[in-house]
Amino acid sequence: MLNLIWVIMIFSGVVTGLLMGRTKEISDAVLASCVDSVQVVITMLGAMCLWSGIMRVAEKAGLVNKLAKLLKGVFRFLFPGLPKDHPANGAIAVSISADFLGLGSAATPLGIMAMKELSKVNNNSPVASNDMVMFGVINAVCIQMIPSTILIIRQQAGAVDPSSIMPTVWISSIMSTLAGIFAAKILEKRQMFFR
Repeated sequence: MLNLIWVIMIFSGVVTGLLMGRTKEISDAVLASCVDSVQVVITMLGAMCLWSGIMRVAEKAGLVNKLAKLLKGVFRFLFPGLPKDHPANGAIAVSISADFLGLGSAATPLGIMAMKELSKVNNNSPVASNDMVMFGVINAVCIQMIPSTILIIRQQAGAVDPSSIMPTVWISSIMSTLAGIFAAKILEKRQMFFR
């Protein structure tokens, strides 16, 4: 659906520009955006490689398991159906850590890995368990301490102080995470009530 919306927006913009006689502006904008997009991708690729490498080193050094043990109480509350020493705990910890660092692109494969582990706990059922739903919510709204992607984009756009948005990002991500967890827990209890 989102792809369709983008196609409609681009198509209507090009058609409107042609009807208004702005062919030169359209071709200039297309060429300029191609150059800009390649520059942003190369810059973000470097940052993603750096943070993904740091995450891989942390995983190999056993820091991920230590993080999972540190978050044991939180995980017990958020994922009550998850066995104590299941590999899903480590996968969830890695995914949440990547989200915490604002690595949306790097966090995606980690989130998929965690969801596969949660699916194994759920006996590969086609219906998502409460733990899977909770992980989906946390992964979507995640708390970001270092919003790397946003900082890179702001720096590329020429912001005087790219990190000036940090307090706003912290407040909004914490509030959205708490709201998501609250909603998931309320709906989880409601589902148990109607069984």
